Amino acid sequence: MKSEVTLRQFRYFIAAASSGQFSTAAISEHVSQSAITSAVQSLEKQLKVRLFDRLPHGVVLTTQGQVFFHHARHVMDSVNDAMRHASLRTQTVQGTIRIAATYTVLGYFLPDLLSRFKHSYPQVEIDLVDMDRITLEQALADQSIDLGVGLISNIADVQRYGHRLLVRSRRRVWTAASHPLATQSAISLDEIAKCPYILLTVDDADSAATGHWGANGSALKIAMRTSSLEALRGLVAYGFGVSILSDLVYRPWSLEGKKIMAIPIADPVAPMDVGLLWPRQAEPKGLVDTFRQFLIHACDSESEAPAASATARPRARRR
Repeated sequence: MKSEVTLRQFRYFIAAASSGQFSTAAISEHVSQSAITSAVQSLEKQLKVRLFDRLPHGVVLTTQGQVFFHHARHVMDSVNDAMRHASLRTQTVQGTIRIAATYTVLGYFLPDLLSRFKHSYPQVEIDLVDMDRITLEQALADQSIDLGVGLISNIADVQRYGHRLLVRSRRRVWTAASHPLATQSAISLDEIAKCPYILLTVDDADSAATGHWGANGSALKIAMRTSSLEALRGLVAYGFGVSILSDLVYRPWSLEGKKIMAIPIADPVAPMDVGLLWPRQAEPKGLVDTFRQFLIHACDSESEAPAASATARPRARRR
């Protein structure tokens, strides 16, 4: 008898893809790790494709896994919409939402969520603007946007705004597969500091990187600086240096097809927090609150963004 695909399998698969580890997925779903493994293996058998590459430090989605992950989340969104009787509520929902997003959020987090929202609310127009953090904070102060989506861990005084955490993404050290440290199960900050470092200069990544070492961050051996995440992947993959970045933007291959390892850091390192922001004096209402609640609900079951889900950065209108 042919086995049936279940929503539980979808949920376990999404949890594994979101966390990058079967063990973490098991904890979030309150089941045994073998239950996660069994669900994934059952899906792979029925689909006749491999959904994950198994790595020493976790799992990452294959190309086929990426496609299935996108569809699986749409399935779960549709189920959740049905349970909330969304089909009765969304037919007449229309209007425009003014949203600003920063580099990392726009390129590696928001597009899929926007697609899922448009699927449920096709009559809603999204006025999306690409902004750096400083410009986004000014737009919030001016109330020229309804919502901002950015790295709230980079905002010194986030209490000035209404805010809500969406995703907390761990940071790991990226190395080339051939790097001497690549075989270790964890790498200390002291070991990383002795290596040439590739510094990303967008979305406050440079200050976040040096901040891992506190007062000693200025002594970091910076080999190269770049504002391009794809360039950084290539430089790391070819062994020019290492870099600490979040799982939100991790992908195990450079554009040239060179392997990139992401290894846990032995010392405490602050995660990267992605969240919603809005003017404190303008609590979201109506359509804006509908979008806010959609993002919150979509992200509530995910502790981290899916590893290897990053795609080329989309273009957005700049102001």
